[in-house]
Amino acid sequence: MWDRLRYWFDGTMDRGVSALMAWLALASAALITVVTTLVVLLTDGDTEANGGWAGVAWMSLLRTLDPGTMGGDDGGPVFLALMLSVTLGGIFIVSALIGVLTTGLEARLQRLRKGRSRIIERDHTILLGWSEQVFTVVAELVEANQSERRSCVVVLADRDKVDMEEQIRLRVPETGQTRVICRSGSPLKREDLELVSPDTAKSIMVLPPTGDDRDTNVIKTLLLLNNRTWNSPRPQVVAAVQDSDNLAVARLAAGGSALVIDADDFAVRLVVQSHRQTGLSTVCDELLSFFGNEIYMRREPALTGTTYGEALSRYELGVPIGIHRRDGGTRVNPAMDTVIGPEDSMIVIAEDDLLIRLTDDRPDVLSSAVVSTPGRAAVPDRTLMIGWNSRAPKIIGLLDQLVREGSVIDVAAPRRPDEALEAERDNLTVGHKTCEPTSRRSLESLDLGGYQHIIVLSDESVDPDLADDRTLVTLLHLRDIEVGLGDPYSIVTEMNDDANREVAQVTKADDFIVSTKLICLLLTQLAENGALYEVLADLFDPAGSEIYLKPAGDYLRAGAEANFATVVEAARRRGETAIGYRVAGHGDRAPRYGVRLNPSRSDPLVLAEADHVIVLAEN
Repeated sequence: MWDRLRYWFDGTMDRGVSALMAWLALASAALITVVTTLVVLLTDGDTEANGGWAGVAWMSLLRTLDPGTMGGDDGGPVFLALMLSVTLGGIFIVSALIGVLTTGLEARLQRLRKGRSRIIERDHTILLGWSEQVFTVVAELVEANQSERRSCVVVLADRDKVDMEEQIRLRVPETGQTRVICRSGSPLKREDLELVSPDTAKSIMVLPPTGDDRDTNVIKTLLLLNNRTWNSPRPQVVAAVQDSDNLAVARLAAGGSALVIDADDFAVRLVVQSHRQTGLSTVCDELLSFFGNEIYMRREPALTGTTYGEALSRYELGVPIGIHRRDGGTRVNPAMDTVIGPEDSMIVIAEDDLLIRLTDDRPDVLSSAVVSTPGRAAVPDRTLMIGWNSRAPKIIGLLDQLVREGSVIDVAAPRRPDEALEAERDNLTVGHKTCEPTSRRSLESLDLGGYQHIIVLSDESVDPDLADDRTLVTLLHLRDIEVGLGDPYSIVTEMNDDANREVAQVTKADDFIVSTKLICLLLTQLAENGALYEVLADLFDPAGSEIYLKPAGDYLRAGAEANFATVVEAARRRGETAIGYRVAGHGDRAPRYGVRLNPSRSDPLVLAEADHVIVLAEN
């Protein structure tokens, strides 16, 4: 019986702070009851003087809670002895109570520190996973929600909650009215996902993690979200896979409502397009970021019945780039005679949706400054690719589709890529030159003056930070060699960390492709507005109209005073949509690097021969 009672007592003690407080309360009640009963039985005079049994019980309770109360007691020796005993018992009970409360409070604070409590929020954005790009995403979401009175971003990752919050505060010190909440847990576990209230979220973003199994983790997370029982309409889910071979599996795991991006394919397109068009990565960075100009879809009843070509000159603020049909079809840079329907929405580039405005007072077009001769015909390229990684074969394959017949690309790497050299190409001849990318003597032996373009690939065999360090050394060598040759080539390079881009500006490289950052910007745009998926897919699809930076001399006479309205008209005559320009003389000045999107239509504008007009065109 004694063992059973002890086992039962141990079981109640294991129930936590509430059970301990209950036992202390019971012990206090027992002590007060016993002492009060003894006082009544042994001291008749003192009992009557203190109000009977109830009065003595109240006195015992006060002495249990506050030992100093006994200092004013009067009575016989037995009464005083019993009051002393209840006071001593109270000291032990109160001390134990304080210890229990302190332990319980510490345990509660420790639980809060671990971030294991469930949040209660609505219309919040959930970030699943942790990587260096979480700071970029949080900063973009803060900028996107500036007009909101109250917004919330929740991060769920298998890291310490306090550590995550401190790092975010350090890297994103100004969050405005956006609250950033962190929770510790694995996005791969169903019970941890419930901590961030996915049922009431506005959107869920699966961040690309680091490591060899990053696609596996993304696919499992998408599978958990897809198989979850939702108590409300499912929020917008966006994610990216790093390996193109995993794209179909990821989309199957995510279901039909989620948006899964092929990060590897996106990075390859940026490298290929940027190496042929200086400044393209800066244009993409601004369009995908919430800082500066963005892409909006907006209905304009006043344009119903007009053609797309006519609509180009109807905007005072904002630059139209396409039409979104009511049935969901999206056309970027459609034919100029395309008629705008009553239910269609215009796709516009603007600094804010409030800064989109039509006008009937159109700026004057200076026809005398417009160049009417056709643009320059493409000529074969000579490109040098320094380094080799998993994206190199795809870069060569896509480049073969875009360059003129007779173009050449030489791979400068320590090892010969036999498979790439032996593959059949339609327009491109692939060669190999043995080279150590960080060796000055090795680079000088490549005859760099014979190339128009140079692509520097990131080394995937080492840590990303070390790969960026090696890339910086290579760029410094290339620029120093270029000074002696007289500026014969452009340079496009891959970087892993956007912070290294600012350091690399001393090299004056024409484009730095930080694909991880651009992928996160793309995911953030889709998380805020999933309807942009078709627009962005069309914009970056080589089969349709793309972003081009073409010589300004193809549109305006060099040195002629005009305005951007004249540039828009010159591009319209060629079946293109002008969205901005790039001043070559400012190509090394951060943060725009000479790029100006959505400029004023009426301000005076003079473009030199080396400047470029940014247009949407099919080729």
